[in-house]
Amino acid sequence: MHVTHLSLADFRSYARVEVPLDPGVTAFVGPNGQGKTNLVEAVGYLATLGSHRVSSDAPLVRMGAERAIVRAQVRQGDRQQLVELELNPGRANRARINRSAQVRPRDVLGIVRTVLFAPEDLALVKGDPGERRRFLDELITARSPRMAGVRSDYDRVLKQRNTLLKTAAMARRHGGRGADLSTLDVWDQHLARAGAELLARRLDLITALQPLADKAYERLAPGGGPVTLEYKPSAPGEAQGREGLQEQLTAALAEARKQEIERGVTLVGPHRDELLLRLGELPAKGYASHGESWSYALALRLASYDLLRAEGNEPVLVLDDVFAELDARRRERLAELVAPGEQVLVTAAVDDDVPHLLEGTRYAVSDGTVERA
Repeated sequence: MHVTHLSLADFRSYARVEVPLDPGVTAFVGPNGQGKTNLVEAVGYLATLGSHRVSSDAPLVRMGAERAIVRAQVRQGDRQQLVELELNPGRANRARINRSAQVRPRDVLGIVRTVLFAPEDLALVKGDPGERRRFLDELITARSPRMAGVRSDYDRVLKQRNTLLKTAAMARRHGGRGADLSTLDVWDQHLARAGAELLARRLDLITALQPLADKAYERLAPGGGPVTLEYKPSAPGEAQGREGLQEQLTAALAEARKQEIERGVTLVGPHRDELLLRLGELPAKGYASHGESWSYALALRLASYDLLRAEGNEPVLVLDDVFAELDARRRERLAELVAPGEQVLVTAAVDDDVPHLLEGTRYAVSDGTVERA
């Protein structure tokens, strides 16, 4: 799968830009702050409905504009599709496929798939658990786009349940009449049902990812491993499968109810789980060096790429200003690993930051213009 044309309107710094794209390597080269990352960010948005740089859509819309348009022509084998997203901060986003009638934005998931390498990836190793949970969930959705609906359902139920718990906690603290908690059992059932499906997918993903991550780390930093991925659930137990996990979550919610009412927040569920990354015998967070942390983060992304490719729809590889962060050895090894990709998009401040193994199409990016070199 590869993107053959990218079109942006009022996205980030671009009032309008049209970029034809080829298979193989395409590098966007130019000084910092000129809009290179904006281009690959748009491709990533089509794949995930989110940005790797910001948590909301508002910064993605060019200053002074009401909305932004991201449109891409995508080829998979002999099949071509046109996918379009309209970003409307403060209102519902809109989507179309092949210029047909409007569809839900999440219906476009799976048409474009990406694996993104970026400086922000260091947070996968050094950041808080939310970074690692997002990594898992985005990869789950890339493997099975319908999981976007499950994630949305879980977030909605969690929000409703937290609102109920917060109301109860505030009432207790102020000595007022206790909140009506009669619906809490219903919210528990909904949370356990959606949470069990999400948890089952995460556990399945980690099983598939573990050997690939260990292999990728060995290729990037020979002799430096092994790496181990360990899932630490907030609901204790050894259940397997959705039904068993649902029962385990239900029991854990019942056990935690008194404490949750006191604190006004849901303390059990996938939103509180952790992915523990080990390097050798030690946790990577807090013990791995800067170079080791970078190699670990890159290994997770390479493992994601290998997993998606093995499942039959090779993703677009995006390397956003990564090579400038790496020493010469890691730079060359990473280039060797990604060069065979069907489509590789690279951003760099100067030509010298792009390894010679990644020769291909070049675009010069400057002052909002994108010109083929």
